[in-house]
Amino acid sequence: MAGTGVNPIEAEGGRLLAAVRSLLEAKGVVTPEEIAARIAITDAATPAQGARMVARAWVNPEYRALMLRDGAAAAEAAGIPMRGALPLGVLENTPTLHHLVVCTLCSCYPRAVLGYPPLWYKSAAYRARAVRDPRGLIAEWGTRLPDGVKIRVVDSTADYRWMVLPMRPAGTDGWDEERLAAIVREGDMIGVTLPAAA
Repeated sequence: MAGTGVNPIEAEGGRLLAAVRSLLEAKGVVTPEEIAARIAITDAATPAQGARMVARAWVNPEYRALMLRDGAAAAEAAGIPMRGALPLGVLENTPTLHHLVVCTLCSCYPRAVLGYPPLWYKSAAYRARAVRDPRGLIAEWGTRLPDGVKIRVVDSTADYRWMVLPMRPAGTDGWDEERLAAIVREGDMIGVTLPAAA
């Protein structure tokens, strides 16, 4: 395949994917339409969906409790389809505990809720630094935590996905969900940044 511009690994992966799809269809596990629908849902997912969940948790104690108990059920309650997605855990930041999510092996990420992972999340540098020097890593994002705040690094895996429920920032009393969701960034739900009112 030299000189054809086709990556042999990608070509083999494409053939394997086609074979798995054909087998699933032949066994009646899934239809081509269901596969296409799931791909469309994943492609349409963005961090704005997770931000809506965070904002709702900030203003609705019952929803917050559901989110911490069963992230996938909370996503479904927010209108985010989770059928076929891996379980979703939600880690709550507190005044004494800050969470940082990483996938130490590759790029496991809650795609159904946050969309595709950013390139930096998949980088070897991020994965290594998150484990080795989490406080220094988030400081490069401008996130400085008080000395008394413990950082807990949580590994997102092939079996379980994680997102962070950041603390609601001061100065947001009386804000509605839409306004709150607008200040929640992707990094806030991974733990590299903190939401701010301004």
